Amino acid sequence: MIRFGTVGSPKSTPKGGTPAAIQTIRDLGMDALEIAWVQSVRVKDETCLEIKSTAADHDVRLSVHAPYYINLNSQTEELMLKSDERLLAAARKGFLSGATDIIFHPGSYHNQPPEEVYERAKQKLIEIVATLRAEGNMVRLRPETMGKGAMFGSLEETVRLSKEINGVAPCIDVAHLHARTGDGSFNSYAEFADMFRLVEQHLGVEQGLHQMHFHVSGIEYSPKGERNHVPLEESDLRWRDFLRACVDFDVHGTIVGESPNMEEDAALLQSTYHELLG
Repeated sequence: MIRFGTVGSPKSTPKGGTPAAIQTIRDLGMDALEIAWVQSVRVKDETCLEIKSTAADHDVRLSVHAPYYINLNSQTEELMLKSDERLLAAARKGFLSGATDIIFHPGSYHNQPPEEVYERAKQKLIEIVATLRAEGNMVRLRPETMGKGAMFGSLEETVRLSKEINGVAPCIDVAHLHARTGDGSFNSYAEFADMFRLVEQHLGVEQGLHQMHFHVSGIEYSPKGERNHVPLEESDLRWRDFLRACVDFDVHGTIVGESPNMEEDAALLQSTYHELLG
């Protein structure tokens, strides 16, 4: 029902490269990997095909985290063009590598009205999805929920984009939502349940609850939001309640860990989830 893995190569990967990371994920007993092309996308087509073949051989589901420097609300034409190029490059190379989902940070409000920023981001995503579909590229673009209130990417915004644009789906970073307001909220079973009700209301079961993608980690935060990721057991995130809600709402999809001790926390999430399944 839910696959587990890491964002980026597990630290125990014996050598560099995504094919080796896929092998390590399988050796660890997990079955998902989010390829971290977070600085730039510099990968040859031949390597992409090797990644795709290795993932298929080991039954590992692939996603891609696109470069950090994407902003659907870039303030100049030059910056917007560069942002578009980064997202398209991740989607093109990701699709060639067998990835189904492209995760990205959607951008900043730049002190502009949220609704104005939303409409601009929406039109930009419609344009990019159309470009990809014209090329026969069927990846889903997943804007990530962000950990600071100054950043575009609330739960409601990402779900709304997903409802209004075919080819877009949310990437829900549970730690980011907990940190976003800076007051320690979004950290209870009731709030996680409300999140799943919101997803079901707007996206349905098959396109929503059964096709989820999550980032989970511990997190430190200030009144302004996210500060940095920490191991699960060193944080106040009630991740077990989140997993219980996943079970109760029959959630399917992928959970990838991005704590500093990534594979240990991913394995902890996986084992706890299976215990809760019974």
